[in-house]
Amino acid sequence: MARSERNRKRGASRLRAKTARRPICASWFARRTPFVAAAITFGASLVFWLHNQTIPSSLKWRWSPTPLEEWEDRRQQVKDAFVTGWDAYSKYAWGWIIVDSLDTMMIMNLTSQLAHARLWLHRKLDYDQDQDLNTFETTIRMLGGLLSAHYLSTLLPGVSSRRDHIYLSKAVDLADRLLSAYDSPSGIPYASIHLASRRGIRSHANGGASSTAEATTLQLEMKYLSNITGNDIYWRKAEKVMQAVDGIGIPDGLVPIFVEPHSGTFTTREIRLGSRGDSYYEYLIKQYLQTAETIYLDMWEEALAGIQEHLIIPTKHAKLNVVAELPNGIGGALSPKMDHLVCFLPGSIALGATDGLTEAEARRLPSWTSAKAQQMELARELTKTCWGMYKVTETGIAPEIVWFRADDATLQSRSNKPPSLARSSDSETLWKKDYDIKPLDAHNLQRPETVESLFVMWRITKDPIYREWGWEIFKAFQEHSIVGLGEGYSSLNNVNAIPSPRRDNMESFWLAETLKYLYLLFSPDDVLPLTEVVFNTEAHVLPRISLGKFRTGWERKCEKRS
Repeated sequence: MARSERNRKRGASRLRAKTARRPICASWFARRTPFVAAAITFGASLVFWLHNQTIPSSLKWRWSPTPLEEWEDRRQQVKDAFVTGWDAYSKYAWGWIIVDSLDTMMIMNLTSQLAHARLWLHRKLDYDQDQDLNTFETTIRMLGGLLSAHYLSTLLPGVSSRRDHIYLSKAVDLADRLLSAYDSPSGIPYASIHLASRRGIRSHANGGASSTAEATTLQLEMKYLSNITGNDIYWRKAEKVMQAVDGIGIPDGLVPIFVEPHSGTFTTREIRLGSRGDSYYEYLIKQYLQTAETIYLDMWEEALAGIQEHLIIPTKHAKLNVVAELPNGIGGALSPKMDHLVCFLPGSIALGATDGLTEAEARRLPSWTSAKAQQMELARELTKTCWGMYKVTETGIAPEIVWFRADDATLQSRSNKPPSLARSSDSETLWKKDYDIKPLDAHNLQRPETVESLFVMWRITKDPIYREWGWEIFKAFQEHSIVGLGEGYSSLNNVNAIPSPRRDNMESFWLAETLKYLYLLFSPDDVLPLTEVVFNTEAHVLPRISLGKFRTGWERKCEKRS
């Protein structure tokens, strides 16, 4: 049996098994039955309504099917854009982005650029530096980049060489230095490390607290390293963080955005899925996909129910579904602010509902439920909201932050209210009434979250609209962010100004994530199937490994979360 088919069957088997297992803390479901039942009932009704409606032509997206050969041409244009950015970086700068871009070059089969970068790693890369580095950024970009390159060098034809051992040896050296970040009394990592002395350093801001998202977005990388080296220290240090955070007590699965590494307590009540909160939720479902540890599936399902109950609100005019923020925690009023960073969420929801199978395949399994159908509708709605961030601007490029217009009653506490999902309008005229882009938020940093979700939604739903939206986004970047003489791409200061003033900066994730996801969006589905791989939060590709020789080293304390 071919490997891809074998993994597809494994994914289907895992999805079927979800209903047969009882999660460690499944009792949260019973405590919240009225809300969950309401969501399931609404989801079933919505799906039935959708399947029995004739949609007016005025609401249909106006794109004709694109020929296969044109998608190949579009993929090549993305590849050319990467080369443009890489060549400019090679000419004018040289350092951090090399490691972050390795796997993109492998996926695009850019062998000459890869050989140059690999030779630099072999001869020049040295982590014994008198330098403080952010624990999270170093893990997801540098360690993740090295581990992804190690994995892909064994998987993709034409990108291997006799120097490939350098990826793993450098990863082990770096990870051993990162271990010092976990040496806090609580096990929650310090915000930074000193590379040479291997010393963890508390944050110089926020009273020494670590970002919750940063502390809980290290696990995919460390677990994979344990898997390939046989050394369990990386796995145990990383999972201890999850145990410590969960043990604090997380009402309805929603975490405040700062946690103190000494006391092991949250230092604020503020909850959001944008900065400081986002990838906590992303890594819950991705840890389950990577290792099949059901404890993280339980945590993901609880968090998703909390998001649906407390954070999803409709906009005033188009009834777009928005992920709001809770500045004062559960029970407080909502803020209609939504970072572009939140746009990772629809892709994660779709992965959680289908386990990486196509929606059509997942729907045929006994484990498919009306709740999963409702989750897929939420994923569709949120993807549309994120696409709207691009569609409503003058450049066709999204701002960093949007403030949505919503009725005052909508922004009151949603505690003790059933989850709801609005049926949004496709009217761009109404959309423009709902998106409020403030001058200080109008910049664009070439972020990848929306195109990541477009890639995942295309693979799972097979709806070509997601590819078309991705192409529109790419064209906008090509028109407005390329610098003079075609030497690289720049972040923008104002997406509503033409020409948009540039920031004289090309972000690392432009090459590592944004262009990679666009390339994969336009690629055949057998390139890195979602049933075989998981992408870290910097889009570095890691294999699904299951548990192998390791086991989950902790259990949830349900009574702290009631």
